[in-house]
Amino acid sequence: MSHRVNDDSSSTWETTPPSGDGPEPTSRFSTSGSSASSASSYEDRSSRSSAYEDDPAPRFHKKKAKKKQPFWKELLVIFSVALLLTVVIQTFVARVFVIPSASMETTLHGCTGCVNDKVLVEKITYLFNDPRPGDVIVFRGPPNWTGGKQPPNFVVGTLQDLGSMVNLSEPSGTDFIKRVIAVGGQTVECCDEEGRVMVDGKPLDEPYLNFGGGPRQQDSFEKVTVPAGKLWVMGDNRNNSSDSRKHGDPTPADGAIPIDNVVGKARVIVIPVGRWGSISDYNPQTGGN
Repeated sequence: MSHRVNDDSSSTWETTPPSGDGPEPTSRFSTSGSSASSASSYEDRSSRSSAYEDDPAPRFHKKKAKKKQPFWKELLVIFSVALLLTVVIQTFVARVFVIPSASMETTLHGCTGCVNDKVLVEKITYLFNDPRPGDVIVFRGPPNWTGGKQPPNFVVGTLQDLGSMVNLSEPSGTDFIKRVIAVGGQTVECCDEEGRVMVDGKPLDEPYLNFGGGPRQQDSFEKVTVPAGKLWVMGDNRNNSSDSRKHGDPTPADGAIPIDNVVGKARVIVIPVGRWGSISDYNPQTGGN
């Protein structure tokens, strides 16, 4: 038997078989890395045990399903949002008007027996600029235009206008649509030798006028100076229009309407579809747009 010692940290005991017959027991005892492996294994088991002790048992929560709202509630929300958006847009951006009057024929249809034009009136332009000659505008009639009739309050007026768009109610009757002929500080009179309206002594170029197929003649009126902050407005169907010429009470200049009463500029005919298109804002003073 021999004893062998390694020069490293491990030791090995070996038993070599004796010579001759007999069993050949071989025994080996190795201490190489035993202590470190045992310690490591113990530490792993300890850490796993500690982890299980520190972490509580997992809990399973059943997620509650959201209760679905009744259909009528969803419909009510959709309707409310749509109504709010409609009011906001009509108040600050644009609005559809129907004003049944023949005074703007044939630029706009408003005659008895025909389909009244519904026009889109844009409001943003006049937040930054005043109306100019040639603009077709919608405005709230002052008392001398409406016979003292007051416009409805905002809610009633909005509902009434919405109803008039689908022919469920009549328009308010206090809104008018005309063309701007002159602005504050200018003088207006009619007529020159050719029957034309003059502004500041110069005849207007008005290709949009409608005389019903008859001669181009207009009712004359004396020179009027348009007050500051007001507009002189007239209809394109010149001899069938109750406009600034007709509402000069107590003085002719009172026929002009305040700029503050202007709702917006008529831009587009939206109904009927067959007449869809832009509305001309031809400037009669300069002969162009």
